[in-house]
Amino acid sequence: MALTFTYPDLSNHPAFDNHEKILCAEDTDIGFKAYIALHNTRRGPARGGCRYWASYENDNEAIGDVLRLSKGMTFKNALAGLQYGGGKTVIVGKKGTKNPDPAFMEALGHALNELGGAYETGEDVGTRTEDFRIAGHVTDYVSVKSLEKVGAVDLAGGPPLYTAFGVYYGIKAAVKFKFGQDSLKGIRFAVKGLGNVASSLCKLLYADGAKLTVCDIDAEKVKMAAELWGARVVRPEDIIVQNVDVYVPCALGGDINAQSLPLIKAKVIAGAANNQLATPDMATALKEQGILYAPDYAINAGGVINVVEIGASHEDLIKKVQNIGTTLMEIFVRAEREDKTTAEIADIIALERIF
Repeated sequence: MALTFTYPDLSNHPAFDNHEKILCAEDTDIGFKAYIALHNTRRGPARGGCRYWASYENDNEAIGDVLRLSKGMTFKNALAGLQYGGGKTVIVGKKGTKNPDPAFMEALGHALNELGGAYETGEDVGTRTEDFRIAGHVTDYVSVKSLEKVGAVDLAGGPPLYTAFGVYYGIKAAVKFKFGQDSLKGIRFAVKGLGNVASSLCKLLYADGAKLTVCDIDAEKVKMAAELWGARVVRPEDIIVQNVDVYVPCALGGDINAQSLPLIKAKVIAGAANNQLATPDMATALKEQGILYAPDYAINAGGVINVVEIGASHEDLIKKVQNIGTTLMEIFVRAEREDKTTAEIADIIALERIF
């Protein structure tokens, strides 16, 4: 193994926000490259998932991703009431692949050891429980939790399941605030993406009486959604413009941008995707358009709660994840009272808890 570690100076990068440390781990023999960013550890050791992505155009794109995501984890952990800081990993994937091979995960394990316990990681986009079992052969700094069933309900397990529960409780808070309705009966949802998080979320929404419109690039997933939940299926490029009450972005970020904003008919945006706003000014634009936005790092914190609460029962995890709805209601009420965007208030509350 020809694994090397460097700590690049990224202080001039546009996404740099006083990050404490950035590690680049590379093994040219196997084509492995990963960036690990530690944003802020004031509340405790950094926690945040590991993303495997094969579509980065260049290193700068991967660096921008890891910097933005790690900062988001600092704020997410603080809002979730966790005594951890924020960090993130991105593995630059091989073109045409969806998941890392075992050698990549072993290399990642050694990179985590290089940081000496300052950061621990787990599942994210493109990585699976089995990947971290492999990394766990060489490091203690990975979280592996897999839950295949909850009682009689068959749901995707581990962090995706609790992310879905957190988004569900966040949506309940948003619907209550915006429409004054306790249940989701008759509320129309447009869900972008049908991965593990969104699939579990759709089951919860459907069970609560929601009407679903969905999209995904996987034909089998949309077929399943139509059969199981009576979902209406549209093309991915059409999902954001649907005439619905709630838009639920659960794919990649940047959905809310200057081009899409004028076309959005939903009055609530609440989903699992990270970095939903293409630019910070979109929060103000949403407010001016009368759209209630559930800040992404506040609503999608269920997965990290699962990852850090090692040994907790499902019942105890659900109690903690339910607090996401309580936090979002606090954000909505305070934003209205102070005439600020929900994104501004989420940041203010997180900073109050960090400093």
